[in-house]
Amino acid sequence: MVYLRCSTVLTALSLYFSLQLSPSACFALQVRRQPLVKQPRQTETYSNKKANVATKQASFDNLRGGAAILKSSKSQNEISNNVPPPQPSLTDLFNFALPCLGLWISGPLLSLVDTASVGLTAKPGLGAFELGALGPATTFIDGSTYLFAFLNVATTNLYASALAKNVGNTEKAKQATDAVVRTAAKIALICGFGIMALLFLKGHFLLSLYVGDASKHILEPATEYVHIRALSMPTSLLAGVLQASLLGAKDSVTPLVAVLASTLVNVFGDGFLVVALKWGTAGAAIATTLAQWAGTVALWGPARNKLLTKSTPQQQAENKVTSKVFLRFAAPVLTLILGKIAAFGMMTHVAAALPGEAALASHQIILSLFFFLSPFLEVISQTAQTFLPQYYVESSEEFFKQAQKLAARLLKLGVSVGGVIALIAASIPRFFPFILTNDSLVQASVKPLALPLFLGGLLTAPVAVSEGVLLARRELKYLAGVYIISTIAFPFGLFKLKYSGGPVSNVWFGFVFFQLFRAACFTGKLWGRSLLQSIATTLGLNQTNAIAKANSKTV
Repeated sequence: MVYLRCSTVLTALSLYFSLQLSPSACFALQVRRQPLVKQPRQTETYSNKKANVATKQASFDNLRGGAAILKSSKSQNEISNNVPPPQPSLTDLFNFALPCLGLWISGPLLSLVDTASVGLTAKPGLGAFELGALGPATTFIDGSTYLFAFLNVATTNLYASALAKNVGNTEKAKQATDAVVRTAAKIALICGFGIMALLFLKGHFLLSLYVGDASKHILEPATEYVHIRALSMPTSLLAGVLQASLLGAKDSVTPLVAVLASTLVNVFGDGFLVVALKWGTAGAAIATTLAQWAGTVALWGPARNKLLTKSTPQQQAENKVTSKVFLRFAAPVLTLILGKIAAFGMMTHVAAALPGEAALASHQIILSLFFFLSPFLEVISQTAQTFLPQYYVESSEEFFKQAQKLAARLLKLGVSVGGVIALIAASIPRFFPFILTNDSLVQASVKPLALPLFLGGLLTAPVAVSEGVLLARRELKYLAGVYIISTIAFPFGLFKLKYSGGPVSNVWFGFVFFQLFRAACFTGKLWGRSLLQSIATTLGLNQTNAIAKANSKTV
């Protein structure tokens, strides 16, 4: 009990600090804002000054989620008259979400290309073995990269803060943002070379702990894949902070061009090394490494011209950004990241322990498909965190109604998109498994996983959207509680499956219940009360209660 209470407090604190500067801030500056009319400067009296300070402080204290760098689209007149800003149109939402989707889908797309290339070109009878080695290796290397996501979060937030502090002074803003980019690049390279060395020295040992004794036969090809991909770690982390800086500078075109270059290199690399030369997992690793190098090179030139500037030693000292400023983001962001890595890592661990090579191979296919559909829903979550905070700066019923209206619109959009994407993704293993593997055993094993993939993808929609709304509302204690309960309960269920040796489909049905629990908790928190009120009104209970209260007052 004491352990759970301590975990709750620590997780709540971590969520609090991380959500002050949430990942949604990476894209918050892209939101369309209404132009503000410049007012002539007036002399302020002491009382006016005090009132303005109080107003600013109240607005700052009421900011939610990733809105720390998001300027409200309301003018001062609208705030004072309690008039909420207009609802964003569907075009506004799509203009924000589509560039983000193009960036976020690149990583899962590269993994899906690798999975398809290896699965389709494996020698007869070796498809399950090749895909079984690729699964833990890709999860392991992607998790290693994901651990340093705090660098991207810190870069965009500090870049945006530097811009906000120097509004109207272009030269000073350029120098301040230059300091942020240089420090971010330095830390990214140090971390990149550090994790590369760790993977070279201890990669085999760490993978052996990850896959367990039941899958020792796939350890060698998986280790080879990790060693090759480790060469791209420094450039991958550097590309992440450059991309974050460009987004902070409102440039989403350059990152998209870099993603396109990376994807093309990976496709052609897999075609040559995996399909033509039959190099298997090693060829897929080389192709992905070359693709990540190409993406970083495509980013470096434009980023250097747009983000960096020449400064004197005095100017560099004035705008210096220390490493501690970046590293203080590590603990809170890692709390969220490790929770997500643990869930999918545990699923892969259990799938590797199940009897038969086809179990892990089919799990790898479904995992790649799920990671491919997830960005379509996560982007709506980030949209909620970006557009909703402007309705929470004013504590009034009208603002709250507009916030609920936008949240409901995003939920409908998320469920619609989630249903379509989940149906498309689930149709591949159910009807077209030959697209991803030529092994008949794996094709037969992956078909039963189509239903849990569809259900899990569909439930991810309300989870992602509701989570984004709760982040915008800063429902931190509630989120912390749900995270702790679900993270503790899920592994216990998976371990029971591991010891019973059940089919791999049960791993994914367990994931369905995991998502169902979170969806019920999150949506119930947001819309449960209004739903109960609607039901009570329909049944006439509200009217009965009102009459009873009136009679009691009369008495």
